[in-house]
Amino acid sequence: PVVHTLEAHEPDLSDCPAAKLRRCPAIGTIQDPARGRILVRGELGNGLISELRECPGEVVIHKPGKGAFMGTKLGEELKQRQISHLIITGVTTEVCVQTTVREANDRGFDCLVVSDATASYFPHFHAATLDMIIAQGGIVGWTAPSTAVVQALEASSNTA
Repeated sequence: PVVHTLEAHEPDLSDCPAAKLRRCPAIGTIQDPARGRILVRGELGNGLISELRECPGEVVIHKPGKGAFMGTKLGEELKQRQISHLIITGVTTEVCVQTTVREANDRGFDCLVVSDATASYFPHFHAATLDMIIAQGGIVGWTAPSTAVVQALEASSNTA
């Protein structure tokens, strides 16, 4: 299944740690009325872009932190579906993607990051993060470009 994640807090910010609020005082405030409160679940600016909206059967996880496992039911959802391998895309490579990969690895999941389907504000952070993931023979996971991932998925569906 496809799982979408987005960083979002409860409207009263009860799930937002004080340290995070100190570092990011804009959380919960309105800077653009058309988008609503920053990083607040249900606000206009806190959702999936139309090109990536979930399809029937896909899962949406609202996460209070950078990683997709902490404070969410993602781990339970994956175990219930007997999923052991994750293909990960998203932004930002060095924050949310890397944190999720490390959390997943610590929970026993095999992770593949699609290297050209993640991004960073800083190209050198993106490259360094991908290098860290595959260091020491894939200590945290593996990476591959989208063309290779699509080819492997097509080949695997042809043998099923």
